[in-house]
Amino acid sequence: MPRLLIALLLATSGALAEAAPVSATDDAGHPIRLDAPARRIISLAPHVTELLFAAGAGARLVGVSDYSDFPPAAKAIASVGGAAALDIERIVMLKPDLVVAWGSGNSASQLARLRALGITVFDSEPRDFAAIASSLERLATLAGSEATGRAAAIDFRARLQTLTTTYQQRASVPVFYQIWRAPLMTLNGQSMVSTAIRLCGGNNIFAQLPQLAPVIGTEAVLQANPEVILTGGDDEAAALADWRRFPSLLAVQRNNLFVINADWLARSGPRLLEGTELLCRQLDTARRKRPS
Repeated sequence: MPRLLIALLLATSGALAEAAPVSATDDAGHPIRLDAPARRIISLAPHVTELLFAAGAGARLVGVSDYSDFPPAAKAIASVGGAAALDIERIVMLKPDLVVAWGSGNSASQLARLRALGITVFDSEPRDFAAIASSLERLATLAGSEATGRAAAIDFRARLQTLTTTYQQRASVPVFYQIWRAPLMTLNGQSMVSTAIRLCGGNNIFAQLPQLAPVIGTEAVLQANPEVILTGGDDEAAALADWRRFPSLLAVQRNNLFVINADWLARSGPRLLEGTELLCRQLDTARRKRPS
């Protein structure tokens, strides 16, 4: 067969594969179908941006939400506004063939408007480690970067298994996770942070509260007397100094006041494992301080 004909056949088969329909189910259970892999993608949350880059779709991002600052390449992509206040006109102007939204973080009315305009919206709301790995695969399918997404998911699951095997039998550690000082706020057991705490053998002292991010009182923390107080932030002194006023608090007595980069735990993306690995080491530090 002439070389020119072979080349034409290969090019044609590649184009057909590129144009083949792709489908996946989003985290809200909606079936998402595209006539061809997405070429113009918009992310509406920082965790989504990280997932898309890890899934091999970073080069196809034409818009991201504010605070999409990782990986560094994300900073160069046009902003379409904050998670709760999107610039709908800007999004439409960018002509996306896929928008990946944050179900509980974006405005429901704005997402409904995007769908009414005929824009395909994928709802991203990973609530556990398995959903993060699956997100890498599903988003890669929609972007036509299956090999990259599959490899990222395999690596994520392997690291998760190592952590689970290492820490699942460790002695329980009562933990208070502080997300805000004024008003004092925490997260309940349905949060990804609480999932990470459990994996490391910790026990979120406010896991049973019904609200995802409840406001609590200082007295409630003192009564629960956690062995560890954990927060996300860059300055431990500023974030946790208030608790040093209570020397009877077990976490203060043993100097178990720990800080983890908030983005590592608050964003349901691949870096959650980095935050979890550090969290597990911190809880081990607390265990070693126990009286023998």
